[in-house]
Amino acid sequence: MRKSYYAAHVYMILGVISGLYYREFTKANDFTGDTQLALMHTHLLALGMMGFLIVLALDKQFTLSGTKLFTYFFWFYNVGIAITVAMMFVHGTETVLGDHVPEAVPLTAGLGHILLTVGLILLFVLLGKRLNESAGAGPAEPEQEKETAKSPA
Repeated sequence: MRKSYYAAHVYMILGVISGLYYREFTKANDFTGDTQLALMHTHLLALGMMGFLIVLALDKQFTLSGTKLFTYFFWFYNVGIAITVAMMFVHGTETVLGDHVPEAVPLTAGLGHILLTVGLILLFVLLGKRLNESAGAGPAEPEQEKETAKSPA
């Protein structure tokens, strides 16, 4: 669980720093147009910080960490965010400077999104397994309790 907490904390710090970078870099270059730098801040806070705070809560409830599947999720998801945000940084900085953005940048960002998707799929597979395990061990569903109460013994 600590891994998720530390990841959320790091993404919070990076999100705030990226927002500061966006504001100061565009101001220093007298740039007023659209740039990927504006989205970088949100991606880090939403996908990074909020995502891992949600994972932390799910981990507390369903004991997700400590499994191979969680480790795979953790690394695929983090590498996906890192690649995506790095390409947003490059693309946004090049845009503000008025330079040409190489075609490899959006292609590499696409790879980051693919890794993010794989990470999310792994998380849902793990969560589904934990839900199935807890359903077999827990109390009966409310509908089942009502049916057994109505049927004569």
